[in-house]
Amino acid sequence: MTASHTISISHADARTSSRDLLKLGIMVLLWGFSWPAMKICLLSISPLWLATIRFGSAALCLFLFTGMRGELRLPVKQDIPIIASVGLLQMMAFTVLGLIAMTKVAAGQAALLAYTTPLWVSLITVVVLRRSLEKSQLYAVIAGLLGIVVVISPSLLSWQSAAIIGDIMLLGAALCWSIVIVHVKQHPWHGSPLILAPWQMLLSALPLMIIALVTEGIPHINWNTELVSLLVFIGPLATCFCFVISLAVGRRINPVSMSVATLGVPVIGLFSSIIFLGEKMTPAITVGVVLILCSLVGILVGPAKMGEARK
Repeated sequence: MTASHTISISHADARTSSRDLLKLGIMVLLWGFSWPAMKICLLSISPLWLATIRFGSAALCLFLFTGMRGELRLPVKQDIPIIASVGLLQMMAFTVLGLIAMTKVAAGQAALLAYTTPLWVSLITVVVLRRSLEKSQLYAVIAGLLGIVVVISPSLLSWQSAAIIGDIMLLGAALCWSIVIVHVKQHPWHGSPLILAPWQMLLSALPLMIIALVTEGIPHINWNTELVSLLVFIGPLATCFCFVISLAVGRRINPVSMSVATLGVPVIGLFSSIIFLGEKMTPAITVGVVLILCSLVGILVGPAKMGEARK
């Protein structure tokens, strides 16, 4: 291989890396902006129906996308646990708990607490899988727990029952997602994530629609251009499109880098809620953000750095 050939490959890799980083940045921005967008939609649509529309529209888009690519397949029996885990816990339970919580707490705070999943994954691996944490991870977990206490402390001190329930729901949502993360790492996959995703979204949308019909009846929605635009943003864009991006980029980027990048989601969610919804950056939120983000970075980056040091 000639030197010029080597240089051209390096330039190509650099261009690919730049494109991946751009896609990753778009994904983080869309996911972050989806939190204030959902908060606005909740003014017109109940949480259950909003979750139904979100995953129903995203599932339809993914079925069309995989069908046009010739990749639409029925899942094999061995993948049913993965479909059930992601569809019912990560998509349905996480989203419903988060949306109901946002009727009680600020969208920025909701995004921050919902994305504490690495913290709970660490605790699950210790309690359930009987694995030990590195010292740096232990310190990070403690910092994260302190950050959560600081964030919810105003609600506890003034005993705002609605806000406390909302905070508990958000931590429950994060725990649901964490269980899925641990499960999908332990359970073997037979189909690709892209093949399974439409079925996972369909499995979340159908029960949501049934529950919404039984508990709330047919929704009476005051449709307007702004609401439709927000629903398109939340479903086809922030759910379907971003899922495809995460799969494409996730195959080429370091997993730790991917995980750390997603930490931008609650930050974008917090500050976009301040800008678009007029939410306030309280001292408790400020301190909590610093503690939680430092905790999550420590949990995600610490093991990777130690692994490199051992090499």
